[in-house]
Amino acid sequence: MKVIIAEDQGMLRGALSALLDLEDDVEVIGQAENGEEAMRLILELGPDLCIMDIEMPRMTGLDVAERLKEQGHPCRIVILTTFSRSGYFQRAIKAGVHGFLLKDSPIDELGEALRKVHAGGRAISPELSLTFWEAENPLTEREREVLRLVAEGLSAGEIAKSLFLSGGTVRNYISEIMQKLEAKNRIDAISIAEKNGWLK
Repeated sequence: MKVIIAEDQGMLRGALSALLDLEDDVEVIGQAENGEEAMRLILELGPDLCIMDIEMPRMTGLDVAERLKEQGHPCRIVILTTFSRSGYFQRAIKAGVHGFLLKDSPIDELGEALRKVHAGGRAISPELSLTFWEAENPLTEREREVLRLVAEGLSAGEIAKSLFLSGGTVRNYISEIMQKLEAKNRIDAISIAEKNGWLK
């Protein structure tokens, strides 16, 4: 199988490439240090799989996965990340990602996961609970919008003006958000939502 590695840390990218090249049935045909470059290489070289980090400059791994899905591109995406946030899992599934593995997984586990994905299956690190794949963002789009503005430091009055709502409605939204997230206060609500990738 032909593979592209997209990872912004050069040392890790090189190590992954060297280790995967030792596998008989894996050929690393390209390496990218950011999402834009990954997208270009995938379109130019047509790999079977792309191993992708989430947090990369220019475009994240999930941005690339979403763009490929929109275009109906056959390249299968395996996310390799240090982030086990349920919001990322949720977005990855919607983007058609086939694998979600942690960076500290053993290399033979990665090799097996690639084979499984190449054969049409899904692969997930055993350390990651299946509930992550099913975790739903409890906030509505409007609640996320309100919380993003709270995170930017806007007051309830400023948010009301910005979203053409009454102050009371905004306060109700904030109260509902804190209840849903079981947050002690607004700062706590922002922290919980960011940790789970629910503000993206």
